[in-house]
Amino acid sequence: MTLEVELPPTTPVKDGSELDPKNVVKNRELLYRLIISQLYYDGHQTIAAGLSSAVHADPPCPPSDRLLHVMLVGLQNEPDVREKQNSGAGEHLLGAAGLDLEFESDASSLAPEPALYETAYVTSHKQACRAGAFSSDGQLVATGSVDASIKILDVERMLAKSAPDEIDPGRETQGHPVIRTLYDHTDEVTCLDFHPKEQILVSGSKDNTIKLFDITKASVKKAYRTITDAESVRCVSFHPLGNHIITSTTHPVIRLYDVTTGQCFVCPIPSHQHTKTVNCLKWSLNGKLFASAGSDGHIKLWDGVSNRCINTFTAAHDGAEISSVCFTRNSKYLLSSGKDSMIKLWELTTSRCLIAYTGAGTTGKQDHLAQAVFNHTEDFVIFPDEATTSLCAWNSRNASRAQLMNLGHNGPVRYIIHSTTAPAFLTCSDDYRARFWYRRSATH
Repeated sequence: MTLEVELPPTTPVKDGSELDPKNVVKNRELLYRLIISQLYYDGHQTIAAGLSSAVHADPPCPPSDRLLHVMLVGLQNEPDVREKQNSGAGEHLLGAAGLDLEFESDASSLAPEPALYETAYVTSHKQACRAGAFSSDGQLVATGSVDASIKILDVERMLAKSAPDEIDPGRETQGHPVIRTLYDHTDEVTCLDFHPKEQILVSGSKDNTIKLFDITKASVKKAYRTITDAESVRCVSFHPLGNHIITSTTHPVIRLYDVTTGQCFVCPIPSHQHTKTVNCLKWSLNGKLFASAGSDGHIKLWDGVSNRCINTFTAAHDGAEISSVCFTRNSKYLLSSGKDSMIKLWELTTSRCLIAYTGAGTTGKQDHLAQAVFNHTEDFVIFPDEATTSLCAWNSRNASRAQLMNLGHNGPVRYIIHSTTAPAFLTCSDDYRARFWYRRSATH
């Protein structure tokens, strides 16, 4: 006796959709991508590359921990998985929370490629332009020069100058884009940073001083507070609450200052400090950590409360001098650049380099310090190539190269910074100029 059972052509799944052949192929491709991303994340690059080639994974898969999370959710058999995906993980896919490789493996960028930006305004100093900063709301830009001056520019006025027809008639955009020019240093302005909440600008200079300016007063050209050091100041960075600043000089010891009192704090353990000059200091957005980039080739992570070093990435760029560091918005990752023309993304919980962004530079090495920064959505990493004065860009998740763009400078780009709120960045060059770049809406 034969028992015949008639099977349906497709098998229903929980959400009511059916596993037709097209969905099966699509889901299998997603599964392979998740496996490849997990292998990269766990350090099995050779196996991941082999599987990627075998299944023709396109675009390239970034390292991601998403498969592990999917597996854990499945094992727990949570009834509200779909609600969590719709409300939580979806934010990552839309770029709302910036870069997060724990959840993303196929996130697509909604941001414009940096090569699509255009020069919206150019301002000139009397000597080389070496420093720049965006205010936290993206409305102001500051530039600093070897001529000891600081300029503060209004973003809306710069945009109005370059395309007046696109500005709403009701907006107050009349007047010159340079709204302040500050003359209180006696030597090169080396670094700038805006207060995160108030209209205050901090600057550092080769004249051994740190100065705080109240930029609400148009007539005031001098700082309301000056902190004097024994060495030339290299970098300054405001705490996310604005109550402290960290600074470095040509001396390797990092200093933390109370903005209100001017009191200085230094880590009491000498061995925690760098052995050479510190080139860059940046706070994490949550204020728990700050990072330092050293000429000694090391990256150090510091506890923001105790002011002590809690981790060191030794010879982070194979011994090359570290040029820059910056945290992602979620404080999970650190982006670094070195004079080896390499850019690396580090996972802080494991102290591992997850992604290396390669291909910048025709010589392989930089003569000057060059910064690697994220765009405002953290979908792209950008870096100025010294030899060609062009902008290199990569997809931040899988390190695929984006289109190169000529930056239009006649000298090395000595500083680059991207707005955290809009598709805009600033380039400062030895050709005395600072260029403000912006990507207008595709509808214009």
